[in-house]
Amino acid sequence: MSTVPQEARAAQTGRPMDRADARAKVTGAARYAAEYAPPGTVHAVLVGAEIACGEVTGVDAREALRSDGVLAVLSHLNLPPLAAEPHLLPSLAGASASGQSFFPMRDARVHYAGQPVAMVVADTLERAGHAASLLRIGYRGEPHTTTLEEGRERAYEPDRIFAGFLPGRMGRGDVEAGLAEADVVVDAVHRMSANHHNPIETAAATAYWEDGRLTVHDSTQGPTATRLTVAELLGVPPSQVRVVATAVGGSFGAKAMIWAHPTLAAMAARHVRAPVKLTVTREQMFTACGHREEQEQRITLGARRDGTLTAIRHHKLSPTSPFDDWAEPSLEMPARMYACPNHEGVYRLFRANTMTPAFMRAPGEASGMFALETAMDELASELGVDPLDLRLRNHCDTDPTTGLPWSSKGLRECYEHGAQMFGWRGRDPVPGTRTDGHWLVGTGMASAVYPVYQAMNPQRARVRLHADGRAVAETACAEFGTGVGAVMRQVAAAALGIDAEQVEARYGDTDLPTTVAAVGSAGSGAISSAVHTAATALREQMVERAVADPDSPLHGADPARVEVAGGRMFLRDGGGESYTDLLRRHMMFDAEALGSWDPPGPDAGFAAATFGAQFAEVGVDPDLGLVRVRRMLGVFAPGRVLNAKTARSQLMGGMLWGLGHALLEATRMDPDSGRWANASMGEYLLPVNADAPEVRVEFAEVEDRMVNPLGVKGVGEVGVVGAAAAIANAVHHATGRRFRNLPITVEAVLGGR
Repeated sequence: MSTVPQEARAAQTGRPMDRADARAKVTGAARYAAEYAPPGTVHAVLVGAEIACGEVTGVDAREALRSDGVLAVLSHLNLPPLAAEPHLLPSLAGASASGQSFFPMRDARVHYAGQPVAMVVADTLERAGHAASLLRIGYRGEPHTTTLEEGRERAYEPDRIFAGFLPGRMGRGDVEAGLAEADVVVDAVHRMSANHHNPIETAAATAYWEDGRLTVHDSTQGPTATRLTVAELLGVPPSQVRVVATAVGGSFGAKAMIWAHPTLAAMAARHVRAPVKLTVTREQMFTACGHREEQEQRITLGARRDGTLTAIRHHKLSPTSPFDDWAEPSLEMPARMYACPNHEGVYRLFRANTMTPAFMRAPGEASGMFALETAMDELASELGVDPLDLRLRNHCDTDPTTGLPWSSKGLRECYEHGAQMFGWRGRDPVPGTRTDGHWLVGTGMASAVYPVYQAMNPQRARVRLHADGRAVAETACAEFGTGVGAVMRQVAAAALGIDAEQVEARYGDTDLPTTVAAVGSAGSGAISSAVHTAATALREQMVERAVADPDSPLHGADPARVEVAGGRMFLRDGGGESYTDLLRRHMMFDAEALGSWDPPGPDAGFAAATFGAQFAEVGVDPDLGLVRVRRMLGVFAPGRVLNAKTARSQLMGGMLWGLGHALLEATRMDPDSGRWANASMGEYLLPVNADAPEVRVEFAEVEDRMVNPLGVKGVGEVGVVGAAAAIANAVHHATGRRFRNLPITVEAVLGGR
């Protein structure tokens, strides 16, 4: 087997490289799902329920159907039946991945406000929207439940959550005994508002049928997941469904699961016998693509006087939909963060009039680690111990839940490097002592962790080498801002020993080899492994052809001794030749290889997670209640970094997302109407450029030989984790007051809560 010299490989992977789609996006050449318009394209508009619970008593479509350009009005009265029931599954499962086990417009029942109850199809978007306003829909309302206060008394403990993948209760040791032996106990309740995804591009699908084959241009993180879901729901063989997602304008979890709109677009297209474009409006995004649920977490920490943890009890209460047991997994990684012999985690849910919650960036880890890391800061204060030292005293070298060794960790390096760069050791630990004019100044830190998720099916890619020396790497994955195209180019180039600029990346089409949806920070590991496997197979194919060729300078050489670099195959102590010379001599226009990588299963014998440390400095105006983040530092150990530029960009974006989580983002429910009260970008607060502080991202590179061939653990999620806790801990250090509810509002700061 041939090998790539380490210096050649390093020259391609790891270095900063521009995104493959950057020029297309900034020049407007990139085409998004709603920009495809095959000849004869018509438009569909969804109509959402105006009540939170009850039934549709009638749909009067007469006036709408008389309106100019209207082709159809679809509702539960005439929508064709589905071929199969939707079932909730994460898109990493390698199967259909419906966002909820409910599909709208199948009967008259209304489960939540905004639930689609009708769809109008017309020749223009404006006419479809006008006709939708002419529908007369009758309702019979019933009492609804939408808030924690309303549902608390009806809460239950589910057997399983997260589409059945995780238990509703977990534990080890004896928590009561651990608390009894503790010298200090911290018991705190944290409340977190619901959050909604707001990617720049809203959800959209353009669907059309040709000779029995369905093509869907979908704004999705997982083209293959869309393909399998739509095919299953419509009863069409997956081979007869093509999904294209060449450009996706952001996602953050909103497009990780497959919601109703691509299937509805396909159903409408079949009904009117024309291509149909369905775009979810900005307001409908608040009721169409899931959300992070409102939640309450109570965490109890017990510790000895030296700071050693003796017990952790972590309970969560949150609403779920009427049809799914869903909770974001807030308790999993806090259970694995520190060496503690006694732990108990319990989820409690109540049925609410809401759609099924869904993944939101760092789903579960962002909220669960906020509770743990603010409680750890409070424990450090009670013990008179530096918060960083408390974490070091409870550092674990193995996974506390399984006893398995970590595939790699690097957390100590993150702590040490971060503390040195941030100047942590020089701070005055006494809260409220540092000022800058009228501003109170404080610093805080928190740990970051995110699990390494693996796909549950083989990942495939194809790499083709042309006789002119250029190459193409292909997979079906979507590019939604992560820079996966650049990574594909770098990985293929490293394996072939050519320059990354000579490689073209093709993706976003299910006619290409299948790869998993790039969710849960799993995309870079899965996609790079598949491309690496394909490119390595192609390199070996070329080497084997050369050593078997009597006209090659490498004829008769041991393939294991042949190295590749600069587009050439060579022996260090002898001759060699280029790929181009070999292909042309054999009258070959190109050569290609298909690679397949099987992810390690649950019995692989190791635990895997990405770790990091977050540091923040804030200023607090005590008169106005304003909190301004002045600087943030994140140090992370994500294994191998394939592209330093896009990796830093993702981590920086995650840290700023954590700033929004800490100080701004909240979707408020009106309990009287059962509707979101601020379902618009004008009222849902997000950080803007003026809110962004100095953000610095650093890597503690550690080698990981277990998770995948390249040792890639991913960076897409971990940058969010711990950022909110570091900011909240900094606010405490500035003011001397604890803030356990997110977001930390002006009213809370002024009220001292």
